[in-house]
Amino acid sequence: MVNMEKIKVSDNVFTSEQQSGILDYCLNCEYTFGERDNTNTPPTGMIHEIRNESPLYQLFVDKIRISVPMIERMSLYRMYINCFPPSEQAYFHTDGEGITFLYYPQDGWKLDDGGETQFYVDGNLYGIVPESNRMVMFDARLQHRATPFRDRHRFTVAIKYQ
Repeated sequence: MVNMEKIKVSDNVFTSEQQSGILDYCLNCEYTFGERDNTNTPPTGMIHEIRNESPLYQLFVDKIRISVPMIERMSLYRMYINCFPPSEQAYFHTDGEGITFLYYPQDGWKLDDGGETQFYVDGNLYGIVPESNRMVMFDARLQHRATPFRDRHRFTVAIKYQ
């Protein structure tokens, strides 16, 4: 039996207007070349740091605070967007101590599109599909990686607490 208690999935997290605004932000912000998942792997993807003065930052902080009250005892240390072009493969990694939230803003996911977040748990791979307006909360110590979409860029908002 697999212990999936360390991964929680929430759907329909934001209103459709908020979700659309988040996607628009992801599509139009500036990105820098990605970062290394581990010290021995090359950089992958692209990132955009979301600054704490951004309305998007506060939108996520407020939503998480309401949905996960215990987060008040933790410190938000980073919020950013991951962007992966089609077919780019990320590496498995952990996010250290704490809790990570991933938000999927894109519409129109289909089974053969790819784009899931894979978790390596108890010797098995499990995938969380990137349904639009879905947020995943997980123990930051879990091994995980992004998988690319087959035919378009994949955006994920990452929010990290410790």
